[in-house]
Amino acid sequence: MTSELIREPLVYIGGDWVAGGGAECEVENPATEEPTGVVTQVSRADVDQVVRAAREAFDGWANTSVPYRVRALRRLREVMTERADTFAALITREQGSPPPVARKLHVDTPLKVIDGVADALEAFPFQRRRDNSVILREPVGVVAAITPWNLPLHQIIVKVVPALAAGCTVVLKPAALTPLTAFELARAFEAAEFPAGVINLVTGGGRDIGDQLSRHPGVDHVSFTGSTAVGRQVAAAAADTIKGLTLELGGKSASVVLSDVSDELLARAVKVTVGNCFLNGGQTCTALSRLIVPAARLAQVEELAAAAAAKYVPGERLGPLISAGQRKEVERFLRTGSAKAVTGSVTLPEKGYYVTPTVYSEVDPDSRLAQEEVFGPVLSILAAESDEHAIDLANNSIYGLGGALWIEDTRNALDWAGRIRTGQVDVNAAPFNPRAPFGGYKQSGIGREIGDYGIDDMLEVKAVQL
Repeated sequence: MTSELIREPLVYIGGDWVAGGGAECEVENPATEEPTGVVTQVSRADVDQVVRAAREAFDGWANTSVPYRVRALRRLREVMTERADTFAALITREQGSPPPVARKLHVDTPLKVIDGVADALEAFPFQRRRDNSVILREPVGVVAAITPWNLPLHQIIVKVVPALAAGCTVVLKPAALTPLTAFELARAFEAAEFPAGVINLVTGGGRDIGDQLSRHPGVDHVSFTGSTAVGRQVAAAAADTIKGLTLELGGKSASVVLSDVSDELLARAVKVTVGNCFLNGGQTCTALSRLIVPAARLAQVEELAAAAAAKYVPGERLGPLISAGQRKEVERFLRTGSAKAVTGSVTLPEKGYYVTPTVYSEVDPDSRLAQEEVFGPVLSILAAESDEHAIDLANNSIYGLGGALWIEDTRNALDWAGRIRTGQVDVNAAPFNPRAPFGGYKQSGIGREIGDYGIDDMLEVKAVQL
């Protein structure tokens, strides 16, 4: 039975819910291929209005005390916790994530991020003394947060919450494919009694509304998550007014298995890598989409990977891709003839934008399969002749967002992890840290998000000589 459409005819500007001046846009459920909501987008005149509202609220919010902002963030966390099931249900409807994944990945993780930012804010050094100077860190101003569809709540939280903690005001533009979660979040901010204009929500496409925000002279900093190609466009638009940038872009993360691993650790490495690569339908920027293993153990790895991949049944443990267009893009990689498939075909649901979860082996390190971001459940296995060769293969990429290292002798873990040119490396499946910095090297981005590093990215530095 089709659920009743969720209708969002208003946007949130300056503490009020007002009618958007743009056209209505349907939101599709990618698991059913049916409309699940209707959202009214904003006009270019609305963008001027929302930036003005954020600018007018800036001085008041920037001058609030740190304890005041900490309390506000903790109130938001309480409100969101009360509405966690609502958020999860919305994400399932508009993004297609299976309910258990929607709750654990899409809701519980951003709640931990809020805790981490609030904790970091309590101890953040907004003033430091150096000789006869006082070094001040001051909020950059109005921040435009332009967020993607793959993690529609988490990617908002990692941008908006550190910006608010820093004393900035925010204009949020969620992805046009997944705006419904952002409306519920705006209501959570309202219920948490954030002052008018501190957080604002507008809707629309990236090519018009996103571009206007990136160029707008009233916006001081743009925080964008999306593809590297679009990130270049955002950076070029922001350059008109020399804005600050936080860019979290593409990835082609490698899971590097060193030669000293035991059979037990090897089995765990393959299982975790397949799970990470297939998480969220493979639609995560940090997906471990390259598994680099000792050549002598390639056959063993192939067998383990095939067994692990078989557990990801489309429509059950594996959700759909976001759209018909995204499915078409991923299917390009499934037609490759340059690698050995170690997984077979599966029965796909009759409805929904599902694809076959696939593992390829004997992948050419310089091939499109090994170099391009697939953004779907497709894993490439590459064989390394030595540990040094494994690191070289890991670094053979224009990207540098995340990665994993598997090593038996952990006394040497930092040395090996330090040789992988990425912003994050997880050793032997170490857990996510909501206070550690998140961001990439090379063409994976600029700046860092989460915790005190996320706050710092939203600040200007001033030296006062006394």
